[in-house]
Formats: sequence, C-alpha cells, structure tokens
Amino acid sequence: MAVSFDLRRRLQVHGIVQGVGFRPWVYGLAYQFGLSGYVLNSTLGVTIEVEGDEVGQLAFVAELKANPPVLAIVDEIVEELLPPNGFTGFTIRESHYDTAGFALVPPDIATCPECLTDLRDPANRRFGYPFTNCTNCGPRYSIIQDIPYDRPLTTMSEFPMCAECDAEYHDPADRRFHAQPNACPVCGPWVELWNHSGVLARGKDAITETRGLLAAGKVLAIKGLGGFHLACDAANETAVLTLRQRKRRTDKPFALMVENLDAATRICILADADRAALTSIRRPIVLLPRLDDAPLANAIAPGLNWLGVMLPYTPLHHLLFNGAEYNALVMTSANLSEEPIAARNDEVAPRLHPLADFILLHNRTIHARVDDSVVRTFEGKERLLRRSRGFAPQPVDLRVPVGEVLACGGELKNTLCLTKDHYAILSQHIGDLENRETMQVFEDTLHHMQRFFRVAPKLIAHDLHPQYLTTRFALAIPDIPRLAVQHHHAHIAACMAENRITGPVIGLAFDGTGYGTDGRIWGGEIFIADFTGFERAAHFRYVPLAGGDAAVRQPWRSALAYLLDAGVAPGPLLNQVPPQQLAIVRKMLDAHVNTVDCCSCGRLFDAVAAILGIRLESNYEGQAAMELEGIAEDTESPYPFDFDGDTLDFRETVRAIARDAATPGLAAGRFHRTLAAAAAESARRLRKATRLNRVCLSGGSFQNVRLLRQTLELLRRDGFEAYTHSLVPANDGGLCLGQAMIANHALTRL
Repeated sequence: MAVSFDLRRRLQVHGIVQGVGFRPWVYGLAYQFGLSGYVLNSTLGVTIEVEGDEVGQLAFVAELKANPPVLAIVDEIVEELLPPNGFTGFTIRESHYDTAGFALVPPDIATCPECLTDLRDPANRRFGYPFTNCTNCGPRYSIIQDIPYDRPLTTMSEFPMCAECDAEYHDPADRRFHAQPNACPVCGPWVELWNHSGVLARGKDAITETRGLLAAGKVLAIKGLGGFHLACDAANETAVLTLRQRKRRTDKPFALMVENLDAATRICILADADRAALTSIRRPIVLLPRLDDAPLANAIAPGLNWLGVMLPYTPLHHLLFNGAEYNALVMTSANLSEEPIAARNDEVAPRLHPLADFILLHNRTIHARVDDSVVRTFEGKERLLRRSRGFAPQPVDLRVPVGEVLACGGELKNTLCLTKDHYAILSQHIGDLENRETMQVFEDTLHHMQRFFRVAPKLIAHDLHPQYLTTRFALAIPDIPRLAVQHHHAHIAACMAENRITGPVIGLAFDGTGYGTDGRIWGGEIFIADFTGFERAAHFRYVPLAGGDAAVRQPWRSALAYLLDAGVAPGPLLNQVPPQQLAIVRKMLDAHVNTVDCCSCGRLFDAVAAILGIRLESNYEGQAAMELEGIAEDTESPYPFDFDGDTLDFRETVRAIARDAATPGLAAGRFHRTLAAAAAESARRLRKATRLNRVCLSGGSFQNVRLLRQTLELLRRDGFEAYTHSLVPANDGGLCLGQAMIANHALTRL
C-alpha cells in the first residue's frame, strides 16, 4: 500500500482486548485506512503502531475508540507520536511478554450464530463438531494458563492445528483469524462416552448415545466449559429423584437447560429483559416465574414458583438437543453438596462414578473451574446472584486509581478480589468455604489470578469473623499487613463501589449472618458509611438464638425465640415440632445457655416462615425466605412496628403475624411491606439527622425482589437517591468488592 511516512503513532490499548478478535479487527482497520505498521498482544493489553496519512491515522484512532469488536471493552488508549519507522504493510506480530505488565482476561463466551451455522451444515467440515469456535465465541478464561492470550499459553496447546485450521488462523479474511482455540475434528479435542468399565463410544456416536440415555431416564455427568454437569430429563420424576438422592440435595432447586426461547416459554413466563438475558453472549441461568402446567418433574424446584433456566452455550450443549425427545434437561453442578464442581478427568472415578450412570467427557483440559452464573431481572436489568461463567474475570472499572490489594471475601458464596490500576477484578464464584476441598479451589484461583494480573498485594482484607477459613488464610500469610473488615460495612461499600459513590451514604444492610464489632450476630443494619468507616445508627432488635448454626438449619428455633420475645405462646403455632425438642430449646433460651444474640433480617424471615407453617426445617441456605417470598400476596398494608432510639423492634409485628397464621399468604405479603416500611423510616430518620439523601441497599435479603421493589418505591417516593446492585451480587458474592475498596482507602494511610 502506498503511504507517506509523515509520523508514527504508538497506541497502547487497555481493557478486554485479548481473545475477542481485536488484533484481526485492527488489521482490517489499518488496511481500510491505508496504514502500515503492526499490532501485537502484550502483558499490558494490545500495542499498535501505525504510519501513513495523518487523516487516515486520526480516522483509525477514532474508529478504535468508537466501534471496537462486540466482545471487546476498550477502557483507555494511550497515544504517543514518534518519528517514522518506514513500515511496509501491516502485520500481526508475535506477542510480547513482560513480567511487569498485566492485561485483562476475557470471560468465556457462548457459541455465536455463525459457528452454530457451521455446526448444523452437513456440507461444513465442522458439522456436528462439539468444539467449534471462532474469534467471536468459545472458551477463554477457563483455558488460559497465562498472558498474553496466545495458543501456547492455553490448554489448546496440546492440539497442534491441522493444515486447514492453520490456514484459517493466518487468513485475515477468515473469522477464525488468530482464534486461539481454533480446532476441527481432524486436529482438535474429542468426546467419549464412558460407563463405569470404560469407553462405549467416541465423537458423534457418543453424543447420539448420550441423547438416547438421557431420554431413557439415565443420569449422566457431562464435561462442559468450566466443569462437569449432572444431567437428566427434567420431565422424568424418577430420574430427578435419583439425582437428588445421589447428590444429597434434598430440596435445593435444580437449574434447567432448554434448547431455545420457544422451549423456555413452555415452562416459564418471560419478560423482554428475561429474553435478553437468556440469549446474551454470557448465557447465565435466569430465574423465571414458573408456569403452573409446566411439563416438569415436581422434584425440580420443590416449594418454589420460579425456575432457573439457561440456553445452550457450547456446541456440545446444542448437539444434545438436536432431535432429542426431551424438552428440558436438568443441568446442575457435578459435585456432592458443599464440594467444588468437578472439572478434571482424573476426578471422574472417585467423584462422578457414584453420582452418574454414564459420563460424557472430553480431552480439552479445564484450567480454571467456572460454574454457571445466575441472574434475576429487575426493572429491566440483570441483577447478578452468582457471578461466574461469562462475567468473570471481567473487572469492575472503578474510574479511580487503586493500589494492589487482595480481598478474601466471606465464607458463603465466596469470591475473591484483586485491585490494580483502576480495576477491581473479581474471581468466579468459588462456593461455600466449609471444607478443605473448596478452600483449595480458593487458593488455586488466587494463584491463577495473581499470575494473570501481576498483583503483589500490599494489604490483605478479610472478614471480621475470626473462624472463617478466609480469615485464617489471610492471617497465615507472612509479611503483608492485614485488615479485618466488618461484614455489613463491606456490603455497603460494595454497593457504593459499583455505583461509583465515594460517600458518605445511608446504608441498609439486610442479610442472614455477619459478625459484629460487639461479637454478636448482625444482619439488620442501618449505617452511615463511606470507605473509611461506618457508624451503626440503628439495627433490628436482638433476640437470642439457641444452638447457633442449628437455628439456620431449623427455622422453628428462630420462630420460638421471636415468639417468646414477643410474649406469644408458641404451642399452637409450632405443634409440628416434637415437644421434647421444643422444651429443650425453650430451656436453652430461658437460661441463655448455648445461645447467641442475633439481630439478623434473615433469621426474622426464617421465624416468620416457621410461624406461618411454611418451613420448619431448611435444607439449603435461604430456603425459608424464598418460600415465604413465593407465597406472599400483594397488599399495601404493613404490620405495626416500633422504632425506639437505635432499635427497630418487630415484636408487635410478630404478635400480629401469629394472629394471622391462618392466612399465610396475606401475612407474608404484609410482612414484606413491614420490612420495606421499616427500611424507609430508618432512612427518613437518618436524613433528618444527617442531611444525607443517598441510600445504598445491600445484603442477601435484597435479592428478594418483592422486598427490593417495595423498599425502592418508598424511598423514591420520599425523594431519596436509592442505589442497588447489578454488577456484583447483593449477597456475600459481592462482599470482596467492598472489602477491597475499604482496604484501598486504608492503604493510603499505611
């Protein structure tokens, strides 16, 4: 190309610009504007140098900023003008490795429409191939071993490309130009179907056999993008009950996968925002209202009127529905309850043989375990409940400089966070850190992310609770200062961070359990907070709970405590509890033996659910509260409550609920209204005292859409600026972001 070499521009592009087709796009853009030079991946992002006509260069830079590839996120372009170098032509150079730099790593992306066309075209050489991908889709984070993002630094390095794939990879006109996971049936990974004795089938035959086994009611372990799923026909009651028994999952709902939106409408009610979430490139599990006549097994989601549904996000998933006899599959994480998701082939025998009749596996190594993300739509937006595949490790852009900090998160729904430059980089969902196996995944994930992002923490933040495994982990690291962060302060700080508020704010943190500065269990908190500290302005009334964690598993214990505190005889309301157990726990409460004082919103939800006969024993976290939300009827009438000094007192509420126990749906609806009214009244009182008008809502209780909607309605009606979560979960999955922001402000004072 003929150009005049008047000047040279060096552009350093920061953001998610590796693994998203950025270099091939830049190549085409340079050709379009008649420029010479090069583009390469580096540990800093993408480096570009261009020479040629200045008008063309300026147009090139403008296009870089305005219209990057659909999967790319350009956060910053640093320009430098240099003397001309005499480039001839434009090339994609070998990647540059610098141990000091860091680049953002893209999340895994669902199969694109073009690759689906290849998959379904009998004339295409990738017809029926379960690992079809291109620069616009496919595995990313789950296969990357290090940066820069090039095939030798991924688990695809085990598969040398054949001549045809190599030609695609080097052809600027091909959409697989520099697609690092590029593969085909000749040179790429393959699938095998196993029983407990050995291989039954390979390739297309394995997938055909798998469809038949699922239709016949068998339970299969299927290796996917970030780990194994356990799958069965969601309409087959026997298969679903068998899966529950083997997985030791009594009631917790199973996620479902359906072929397309039409299939989803046969089982659920879909709003426009739900359709958008289901079909997005991230393909999360979306919580949807269940149709009463949905053709599904009753054991899919016992006691709940919503379902978690996702669409296929890998070619293999699409092939499982190709001509299948089932409408929906259970697709749940392949693990026993409380264990990490299985991801390696060497875990098949010890972990999956007891759970599955057959196993469909493949030989592409999963480097990072990545579970499915879960969202719920509200006010037209996705609200993350579990941030993992498709989202992690995409950072939260804080728009302010931050230091290098590690935030360890909490114990339940754990994620960790690293900060650097102006980013908070959250890990994928790790899980509940209640055993050594899950803690090992936490440590592996940390080392993985530190290697990617070149973070050497100058400060480590952890929860205030002294017994959390993350606290013990943080305290065991030598030579790095640690900071204990109160649980609910971290919740409010997380909401502030994602909404880019520096504070101070009124913070309403409603959840199940958080260790307080007074050594008691908090969870119904009204704060004045910023990143430097908090003032506990008010809280729910304390009640004693007998047996500590036993009260979480047995909501009737909370009900007994709240009823006795309110002066209500519990007998008629808790008559399904064995009298001997009731008597023992009552003695514990009367004598304050083996009890802990608690002011938790979550335990209040549990108590109300038990008083109304909804749930006396919980088989998973939040079960009682979710079922209570599910039966709640619409009403504008809250119950009475008291606000005495710094204490929100719900004893009168409990007395009224006990009187209304014969109409549980109405009582549940009025209870939600009461909590929303109490939240709004708390904010009004603090605004009067402080003149603050910004309110942040956080904590797991605000995953409850009924409570969230009613609270926001009241706050907005009173003129408050109310902020909620969408980028990170309101539950403990977002805790690490708040810890990281608090730690960064503390770092400036060290």
